[in-house]
Amino acid sequence: MDLRETGRYELNRPASLDYDPAFCGLWIANEGPEAVLVTLQGEELRRISSDLFRIKAIAIEGDHLLVGDGFGSLQRLTKDGAPLSAPFALAGGFADTEGIAINAAGEIITVEDDPERLSWFDAKGQLKARIDTMTLDPPLSEAQGIAIDPRTGHLLIVDDWEGSNSLYEFTQKGQLLAQISLLKFGVDPEGIAIRPGSNQLFVAFDSGAELVTFDYTPTLPAGVPPLPPGADCMMF
Repeated sequence: MDLRETGRYELNRPASLDYDPAFCGLWIANEGPEAVLVTLQGEELRRISSDLFRIKAIAIEGDHLLVGDGFGSLQRLTKDGAPLSAPFALAGGFADTEGIAINAAGEIITVEDDPERLSWFDAKGQLKARIDTMTLDPPLSEAQGIAIDPRTGHLLIVDDWEGSNSLYEFTQKGQLLAQISLLKFGVDPEGIAIRPGSNQLFVAFDSGAELVTFDYTPTLPAGVPPLPPGADCMMF
């Protein structure tokens, strides 16, 4: 895995991110009652709310959104903010859910920091698999944001300042592949998103309230050529 910074801009209290190719923009949750869609330059496009008391985590799920309140409850919304169903709770006990992502199989993958876990759920919120991230080497103690590279299925997870202030890369099954410190780029990473069509990675840092963009190269087996770009902005 390799990162090269390409830019940065101010962004207020970013807690969770996901890239939306339909708008060529980023959905941002900031632990308040609303989530915001911005352009890749940070200009606001729209603002939505949910039936949850706050939106701490956000992910694209098909042509709609899945949002979480940070306490294990989720809700599906249209991209205009209309509820598609009532909020529902994830199975498996209390979860301080910091980030959510949807894999190619339609599973909901969450990262939690109290207790420290990486979990897989089906679309209805039933638990399928779980990893205690404190058993990893190095441990992942304060996981915050998660993104999935659709080209590889790799899970990209940021660990905040109370942990290692770094980026972890896992296989789609949860095998640790790599770890990179993010200290030279910023402090207290909270959210992460990927734009595979341009090999672009976005990391939101709470300290300094900044979003930093990177050229991203995933970890690949020896001898495997670089991956071709994935699907990019649908509006261009």
